[in-house]
Amino acid sequence: MLATGRPSNAAVPGTELRRRGAPATAPAPSALASTSLRRIHHQTPFLACDVGVVEESYRQVQRHLPAFTIHYAVKCNPAPQVLRALAAQGCQFEVASIGELSLVEAIGAPGSAVLFSNPVKAPAAVAAAHRRGVTRFAVDSAAEVHKVATQAPGASVYVRLAVDDSSSLFPLSRKFGVGLEESERLLLLARSLGLTPYGVTFHVGSQCTDAKAWQKAITRCGALLGRLAERGVRLQMLDIGGGFPARYTQEVPSISTIADGITTAVSELPYTPALLVAEPGRSLVATSGVMVTSIIGVAERDDGPWVYLDAGGYNGMMEAVQTGGRWAFPLRTSRPDGGTAAQLPFTVTGPSCDASDTMFYDAWLPADLEVGDHLYIGVAGAYSLSYASSFNGFGPPPLVVVGGAEPGRV
Repeated sequence: MLATGRPSNAAVPGTELRRRGAPATAPAPSALASTSLRRIHHQTPFLACDVGVVEESYRQVQRHLPAFTIHYAVKCNPAPQVLRALAAQGCQFEVASIGELSLVEAIGAPGSAVLFSNPVKAPAAVAAAHRRGVTRFAVDSAAEVHKVATQAPGASVYVRLAVDDSSSLFPLSRKFGVGLEESERLLLLARSLGLTPYGVTFHVGSQCTDAKAWQKAITRCGALLGRLAERGVRLQMLDIGGGFPARYTQEVPSISTIADGITTAVSELPYTPALLVAEPGRSLVATSGVMVTSIIGVAERDDGPWVYLDAGGYNGMMEAVQTGGRWAFPLRTSRPDGGTAAQLPFTVTGPSCDASDTMFYDAWLPADLEVGDHLYIGVAGAYSLSYASSFNGFGPPPLVVVGGAEPGRV
């Protein structure tokens, strides 16, 4: 069933029943099918993860962007088994903190292969990362350039260029990124301070659905490459960031379509930097995960029926809360007649005492749901466990690996 959100107090026809067929979403991998999930004897909530899906997603990106080195954005899902699976495929990593650097070091990745792409870092973090072999740091302000020069002398820096991210569900340009003139100025400043002006990066925003967004951003990078070349600086790296979308319940541009535009734009640059990098996160891990929850309460409210789960926004599904219920995750239940039974539009909420801990509105689910039934939230492999807290005493769900080479619990 589709969770089609509308965060409002508008009346919901709570007594109107209807029948629906299967949800308009791609079938789950066999290890994540409802029949497979029902065979996992583990206390809910938990995140079931098919690591084989992660591996295949990586191969798809590499296949369509063969000239690019892939640095997985660790923040998206930092589970050790996910990191090990990607490393075994040849993937490298992008981190935003010393904590994330420690995670990739723990699986054997050297600091020298890591990109520290957080444009604003604590001075101590820069120094610690540099001591541990990291030599490449993102910047987007003069203060950050001076910080790197002081804490990591001789390091390489790449500037975060502001680009259009209006086609993404989570725009990022308000917090990070600078214009062309400032980007040029910062890299020239880096050179004057003994740093290597290494590259340029950008981010079109998370879950970007405009296939041309990367192409437009790369063209903008080309303008910077040309300006710097006139000043005697040739950059060694072009980093196109992440933002590649995952399919939830609606079609999104394929990696093939996106890659075609990227390839065209790179071919039109004034010159091609020696290192081309992409930093995907969501597109590698989102479809690998299903959040398995139990219904702990069912109630009839003034605006219709509600179901209460043992996992909510604060302990696993924060993105659904962040978007005010607008994000349509595919939903399934453990009811054997779930695809054909009479259904009602439910509000789906979490276990905490915070009223904002509500994930889905008008989610059409079987009308006869009961306490103890399971609700499966699909495409939950990205930004679920990494966002999860223990608010109100409800801890993060454990990860249960159901596919790939390393089954078991992290």
